[in-house]
Amino acid sequence: KKLTACLQGQQGVDVEKRSKKLPLTTLAQCLVEGAAVLGDDSLLGKMLKLCGETQEKMAQELILFEFTIDRDVVDPLYELAEVEIPNIQKQRKQLAKLVLDMDSARTRFHQSSKSGMSSNVQPGAKGEHLREEMEEAANRMEICRDQLSADMYNFVAKEIDYASYFQALIEVQAQYHRKSLELLQNILPQIKAHQETWVEKPCYGKPLEEHLALSGRDIAFPIEACVTMLLECGMQEEGLFRVAPSASKLKKLKASLDCGVMDVQEYSVDPHAIAGALKSYLRELPEPLMTFELYDEWIQASNIQDQDKRLQALLTACEKLPLANGNNFKYLVKFLAKLDDYQDENKMTPGNIAIVLGPNLLWTTQEGNITEMMTTVSLQIVGIIEPIIQHADWFFPGEIEFNVTGNYGSPVHTNHNANYSSMPSPDMDHSDRKHNDQSRRPLSVATDNMMLEFYKKDGQLPNCLSSLLVLAENYFLEHEPYH
Repeated sequence: KKLTACLQGQQGVDVEKRSKKLPLTTLAQCLVEGAAVLGDDSLLGKMLKLCGETQEKMAQELILFEFTIDRDVVDPLYELAEVEIPNIQKQRKQLAKLVLDMDSARTRFHQSSKSGMSSNVQPGAKGEHLREEMEEAANRMEICRDQLSADMYNFVAKEIDYASYFQALIEVQAQYHRKSLELLQNILPQIKAHQETWVEKPCYGKPLEEHLALSGRDIAFPIEACVTMLLECGMQEEGLFRVAPSASKLKKLKASLDCGVMDVQEYSVDPHAIAGALKSYLRELPEPLMTFELYDEWIQASNIQDQDKRLQALLTACEKLPLANGNNFKYLVKFLAKLDDYQDENKMTPGNIAIVLGPNLLWTTQEGNITEMMTTVSLQIVGIIEPIIQHADWFFPGEIEFNVTGNYGSPVHTNHNANYSSMPSPDMDHSDRKHNDQSRRPLSVATDNMMLEFYKKDGQLPNCLSSLLVLAENYFLEHEPYH
């Protein structure tokens, strides 16, 4: 409001109308009119003419300055002051009310319980109703608190954007106030220095390489934070990556990760929220981790009939990944291979993992129809991801330290294919490949009839409809995560 009061032009009108309202424009017109009366022969007339033209140019510069201030500073700050902050304040008041409601419900329940105990009467329908009322009030309070936390995390995550509005103000003033340019230039480096040293920028929806460069990391923060947490508390969780978490918890966790924060204590009891945050990060990347450029090559590899050639083609595609994508893909695959060690507890076989995570790792630039997305394309992607998880140590030999930054525990990946150290080479001719001991080759991958192989277990095949439903569930969870 104070900044708006400093502007001389009328807000909310076009440039021409705004110019007419400026005192500087009125001065320029007066000088030009005086120059016309005195004429060019008069020294004073010439000075009035030159000054009038100069004042007109200054008026145009002032209009441009104020228009830029309105657009780049006043409007965003108005949105912040009149919309975003009041929304947070409103939620705080709502939370306080819900806390009072919960305390009131708890008091009524305890009073009812004490009355029943004093009269040696078993609590009846009224007691149960009071208990349900108390639990419902507590649930409403928890959801509101999560939403408030998410909004405040979002507010903090966008702090650098808010700070940039003030930088814009100084820069525009520096362009207009030429006489005070030196003073403004002395302050600008200090402002810019604070801007440039702010490392933690939002990472969701940002290009992978940009995030890694700004944070000085090799592995994206959401990937490392979620993986290390899941290694500690989620490996035996049934349906990990498939069971949808609480929408409010997921939103809050994503917002906190955008701030570079990971509350280990809070989320150690909710591995599904951690898995959901990891899936969301992968899906919200502007380009899939396995890249658009290699999409056709991945799909072609999945269509190769010969198992060994298919593996070799997938390996070739892996090696073509950009360095940042390759490092993060390797890290993720090694983790998923470790997750497979606990499939008896978590029910997540490589095929199941590939079904729920595959569409988050690879997709095309052109969205197909729903039927295609849930059948042909999804099955092809599963045919890519499943064998890579099964043979993680063949695709990416050696152990890996998951705790890259040292902020969490230090689980180390173990070699799942230790008995398969001699893998078929693409340079080996056909006779040598046949001579190669079958027991020393990679484990078998999905056959041509992928739908049968993915869900085969102990010689029994579940209904194919359930398989399609898993694909459909994953599709809709990823495209409508809050509905």
